[in-house]
Amino acid sequence: MVPKDKKKIVKELKEALADADELLLATDEDREGESISWHLIQVLQPKVPIKRMVFHEITDEAIKASLQQCREVDQRLVRAQETRRILDRLVGYTLSPLLWKKIAPSLSAGRVQSVAVRLLVRRERERRAFCQASYWDLKAALTHDKTPFAAKLTLLQGQRLATGSDFDENTGELIVGRQVRLLNEAEANVLQQRLTNKPWQVSAIEERPVTRKPSPPFTTSTLQQEANRKLRLSARETMRIAQSLYEQGYITYMRTDSVHLSEQAIAAARNCVETLYGKEYLSPEPRQYTTKSKGAQEAHEAIRPAGSPFRTPKETGLKAQELALYDMIWKRTVATQMAEARQTHITVQLTVEDAGFRASGKRIDFPGYFRAYVEGSDDPEAALDDQEVILPSLKQGDRPTCQDLEAVGHETQPPARYTDASLVKTLESEGIGRPSTYASVIGTIIDRGYVQRQANNLVPTFTAFAVTALLEKNFPDLVDVGFTARMEQTLDDISTGEAEWLPYLKSFFSGEAGLENQVKTREEGIDALEARTIDLADLTTKVRIGRYGPYVEADKDGTAVKASLPKDMTPADISPEQIEILLKQKVDGPEKIGFHPETGEPIYMMVGTYGPYVQLGDAPQPGQKNPKRTSLPKGLEQKDVTLEIALQLLALPRTLGTHPETERPVKVGLGRFGPYIVHDQGKGGQDFRSLKAEDSLFTIGLERALELLAIPKTGRGRRTGTKTALRELGKHPEDDEPINIYDGPYGPYIKYGKVNASIPEDKTVENISLEEAIQLVEAKAGTKKGAKKAAKGTTKSAAKSTTKETATAKTKRTTKTTTAKSTKKKAEAGSS
Repeated sequence: MVPKDKKKIVKELKEALADADELLLATDEDREGESISWHLIQVLQPKVPIKRMVFHEITDEAIKASLQQCREVDQRLVRAQETRRILDRLVGYTLSPLLWKKIAPSLSAGRVQSVAVRLLVRRERERRAFCQASYWDLKAALTHDKTPFAAKLTLLQGQRLATGSDFDENTGELIVGRQVRLLNEAEANVLQQRLTNKPWQVSAIEERPVTRKPSPPFTTSTLQQEANRKLRLSARETMRIAQSLYEQGYITYMRTDSVHLSEQAIAAARNCVETLYGKEYLSPEPRQYTTKSKGAQEAHEAIRPAGSPFRTPKETGLKAQELALYDMIWKRTVATQMAEARQTHITVQLTVEDAGFRASGKRIDFPGYFRAYVEGSDDPEAALDDQEVILPSLKQGDRPTCQDLEAVGHETQPPARYTDASLVKTLESEGIGRPSTYASVIGTIIDRGYVQRQANNLVPTFTAFAVTALLEKNFPDLVDVGFTARMEQTLDDISTGEAEWLPYLKSFFSGEAGLENQVKTREEGIDALEARTIDLADLTTKVRIGRYGPYVEADKDGTAVKASLPKDMTPADISPEQIEILLKQKVDGPEKIGFHPETGEPIYMMVGTYGPYVQLGDAPQPGQKNPKRTSLPKGLEQKDVTLEIALQLLALPRTLGTHPETERPVKVGLGRFGPYIVHDQGKGGQDFRSLKAEDSLFTIGLERALELLAIPKTGRGRRTGTKTALRELGKHPEDDEPINIYDGPYGPYIKYGKVNASIPEDKTVENISLEEAIQLVEAKAGTKKGAKKAAKGTTKSAAKSTTKETATAKTKRTTKTTTAKSTKKKAEAGSS
């Protein structure tokens, strides 16, 4: 069945096919693209010859070559993709209704997403169960021949000193059997005093040469991981930007498991190395990589710059995130053909009385590919400095001078939370799902409320805990990593013809052991109240999922007391102390901080849906205005809020003065994303800047605010108030408001007041006219407001035409489309 919003496209394709001698299917080269080609054949029912063309970059050479190497649609790939889709729906459509009944409406389960959520929940359980331990050592600042270096205590009286890896995470105690010496603070200080001013001597030196090879070129998975580490992009953002780069012809196809590079790509990369870095930085022989993953679905290329020769990042004209991602892909690809980096690791053992210290150094003998690419670093040149730790020239028996000796305390840390990068890496290493789907999986679990993104971390919610517990207890196979990986392997076997798709689906869903029967037989045994109750280590109070979100329930003098938890609170944040505050507020009312010195109104400390806040005045009566409320900024604890701080919070937003250029007010305030400065520009809108870490919300002045406003915005969230227009088209005839073209993160756009309109594909910044711009912004305004009519007469008609052109342009950019072309004309191919 053709979706309603695609019927027009299908009609256009059928009309084009009526005059064609041949049908060329140019959908994407992955399994999903193969499946779409098959579906197009079913829908279009062509009477002419059909050819499947495949290319991995949108360049003239690649498209012309693909026309000479057409093939038939691969039915095995189609079956594998269709089986995957059916399997995902069987899991989702069967389990999701059970979650609605037992936990909360609108929840969903998925073959891959539920396993991903379980990984996050298990990690959070480990963090909650973690017992912190502390240990101490000594750090020495030494010099030799006027060169400073550092050394760390490792041995005492011949016994190794305890480090973080020697402790049991669950008990906080030393692991049984570890023969180590544990120092506490008092012992470390005594030792520090004893060793002060004592002679030091070098007892041994070891130099070990190390060779490092460049990492393989990017696959979908490794691109998402590195973009998250380096550029702080989510997996979804990375794939969106990569899709745009691919469609513009800058990179090869971005959904691939392969690390293979074509001969053309290797030659282009080697040419870049020789031109930019010199022959000495070129690897002796062309370097090729082999894909290790058995389930790799693409037999094509890694992600690399498109075409030959490679365009350098500066030559592309790209900006913002597109430039950053292309730069990373370019550097990684070029680095694959560079010489290995050669380093020498140096370890120096030193003694002072009965204590042994160690100093570690690292010398770069030849930087090799480090000149172009260092994993996890934005700036290879700067990273070279980090790769080196210089030690003075030392030999056994030398006596360096100790300048300072200090006792240093350490605490063991819980397992790190997952980020997009580490979750993608785990999913791939465990064989769960396909790398091309990881971005949408992470996006889905965030959108469905299973996960919150805090900074760069993925933090599971109470709902995630409840759903995971239910599935673990009643359907353990479906959230078992090994079971899910075996399912994935079977799907790979179907794509190679080693397994049959229909028998597999039947065995999974039907029969006594099938999913359908499992759900039916186990549903009655699942107690809804128990399923909605979350068991957290170190909490005696019950946390439950309710109709309006999570809440806590406790018995107070024989009466059940319930209190809602703030929306942003997760199991990672909750503690017995916080629960006690919520319950106390519910029973005794809010805590009174004091009274406002001018109005005499009471000021309360309260905890609401969005966390703690201060309130001026009592709760309103029906018909009265809500009292003034201000949330607590991050880092400010409820226990630290005094009457003075509460008054400062309630005074926000605070006017700092007027801007010297506009004579409009500049204010400081506290918003959803933290403290900010805002310049009210009247009809020009509002220009915002976040406060820096060193700025104080309560003491910042106008001078510092103007400094912040003078800093240009970069990346997402830029406003045009402080930007220079690429072109000033003129003024709108109705209100004299300017209509300008600005450069945005997704390309140039037209701005009129608060309306932003994209420039159609057939227009450029230089050739678009004021009249056309007016039509575009009016069409956009009409789309946004729905019922609002566009301007009169020809303007209205033109706006409709422009909207249609824009929609067509968007259709051309959408992935997974096909074209029907007549061979009477010169064949041209396009891809989504």
